[in-house]
Amino acid sequence: MNYQVEKVNSNQKKITFEIPAEAFDEAMQKAYLKTRGRINVPGFRKGKAPRKLIENMYGEGVFYDEAFDLIFPDAYSEAVKAEDLFPVDQPEIDLDQIGAGKELKFTATVYVRPEVTLGDYKSLKGTRHLHPITEEQMDARIAQDVQKVTTQEDIGGENLKEGDTADIDYLGTVDGNPFEGGEAKGHKLHLGSQSFIPGFEDQVVGMKAGDERDITITFPAEYHSEDLAGKEAVFHVKVNAGTRENKPELDDDFAQDVSEHGTYSEYREAVREELTKQRDQHAEVHLENELLQQAVDASDCDIPEAMIQRQIDYLIQNTRIRLMYQGMRLEDYLAYTNTSEEQMRENFRQDAMNNVKTDLVLEAIRKQEDLSPTQEEVDEEIRRHAEEMGRGYDDYKAGLNENQLENYKDIAANRKVVNLLKEHAQVTDHKEAHDELTVEDLVDSAAQAAEALGENLQDEEADLGPAAVGKEASKASAGGNRKESKKASDASQE
Repeated sequence: MNYQVEKVNSNQKKITFEIPAEAFDEAMQKAYLKTRGRINVPGFRKGKAPRKLIENMYGEGVFYDEAFDLIFPDAYSEAVKAEDLFPVDQPEIDLDQIGAGKELKFTATVYVRPEVTLGDYKSLKGTRHLHPITEEQMDARIAQDVQKVTTQEDIGGENLKEGDTADIDYLGTVDGNPFEGGEAKGHKLHLGSQSFIPGFEDQVVGMKAGDERDITITFPAEYHSEDLAGKEAVFHVKVNAGTRENKPELDDDFAQDVSEHGTYSEYREAVREELTKQRDQHAEVHLENELLQQAVDASDCDIPEAMIQRQIDYLIQNTRIRLMYQGMRLEDYLAYTNTSEEQMRENFRQDAMNNVKTDLVLEAIRKQEDLSPTQEEVDEEIRRHAEEMGRGYDDYKAGLNENQLENYKDIAANRKVVNLLKEHAQVTDHKEAHDELTVEDLVDSAAQAAEALGENLQDEEADLGPAAVGKEASKASAGGNRKESKKASDASQE
């Protein structure tokens, strides 16, 4: 086999193949043996008709497609591997010559991982935000522990007040007609949660078990359902029961219930240390994201559309999984938000492009700096993720497949790149207060760190995401999209 590789542009290659006539004739015979059982020839049982008779009846090209499909995968894979190409989509095939006793000539044009022109990634500037832990943040964190040991008490015939939870039945009507989603029985409504249409909860306050009342509200003008937006509705509400939170006193007993500390003051100091640790991690994640984005913005590459679409597919699938855990289907979410899947894909496009470019820049820096993780570093990433999932290291690692192990290698390698960026960057520590930073921001820092490194392992079976873009496409390619300017039978006559 002979082949030549031609550069079409920075992210596309054209491979021209010439397969010896003997090899194609051998493939033709294999194609005959493989398919003869499916061909009807009068006077012969299926599979018994001679090859020449079948070719005379159905045309010389009857076995061309099958013969080509037998030759192409190995020929293409050999060229891709030998030339160190990384396809990101299936190739488009053009047949130039095909026929018995002739060389098989064809071209395969394929998009590959694009070349990256790196910018200056060793003179970056970033800020490490080491904001003081405020009393409000500590109170918010302690409130989470309070909620864990808070109990609910039935208030019997007492009037409901804000903060209580009402068990209600309701039926909503507009112009006297019930509407979809406007009826429920035994619904638990926490008064003050603002989870209902504005004005609804305020009118439930003061009711008690056994009370029934008509509540009139007006749907917001921007309400997601156009049929209800801006319209007045009447809800007939019946209160079945009411409960009230019984919160613990913030004392030594509380501290002992929710922690290993004997006194409330010791517990509160431990909370401060916990938030400080999370603050430091959050600050480091923010710095790493900032530096990495600067490196990405300073670099240039022409991203193939196939890579962008694959990443959009990943983002949509990830959204589908997250919604599933919340008890909602993607289709229902799209209907609720009055969004089409095409609009969702367009909304994800910018993020997808940035994710793919980030992956390419990380890989380019790894190659330029010859950064490879040790097995210990890979194992540390696996161990960290296993701990986050509450799994034992040995058990978790034993369940990983080859693609997932490769993904962890990428994560460990990307961490080395980020550390390199920090090592060479000019970093300023900023220690002023930041009122907008919440406890949730601090807790979410681990997830942000994972995202920055291209880790997308929320689903243990997942093998996509920024760090994996292009891998599966590199393995694809056995099929290809055959685009023939002439039919095979025409090509055989050339």
